[in-house]
Amino acid sequence: MPCLNLSTNVSLEGVDTSTILSEATSTLAELIGKPEAYVMIVLKGSVPMAFGGTEQPAAYGELVSIGGLNPTVNKKLSAAIADILETKLSVPKNRFFLKFYDTKASHLSFPNYPRDESLPLGSSHCTFCVCLGPSKSRICTVSACFTPVLDHVNKLSPSIIKKSFYKLFDFLNII
Repeated sequence: MPCLNLSTNVSLEGVDTSTILSEATSTLAELIGKPEAYVMIVLKGSVPMAFGGTEQPAAYGELVSIGGLNPTVNKKLSAAIADILETKLSVPKNRFFLKFYDTKASHLSFPNYPRDESLPLGSSHCTFCVCLGPSKSRICTVSACFTPVLDHVNKLSPSIIKKSFYKLFDFLNII
């Protein structure tokens, strides 16, 4: 669930923020390989900010993601977001920087999702057990809690467990 928080001292009054949010969402999803449905962009304007001792247009961003980040991707993301900010808000590229956080799924929570529905990655409810065996139509969300799995593990052969973990690792590389 990547979340990009952008703050700028530029006023957003009269600015088409929908275009900025849309472009940032698609750019982020494409570069880190996550579905757009999981991407969140937060844009704050008119934030008191000085950069290099001046209050000329500037911006600061923080990106939190469960995987998908590395030095090459980070460089591309910084450049792409800087392009959007320069084009849409007239923030010069040399007055923007982006901080990256590669986090674990267990560090994020989505407490408002019902337990028996498909949950996004990092949910506070464990629905991992579909990777190891049948469950109430749940999908893998790679949560830190493995309690529901324990009932299934003893009933499965080692080869099924091994194949299930390979599927889980494939899932982690995609989502």
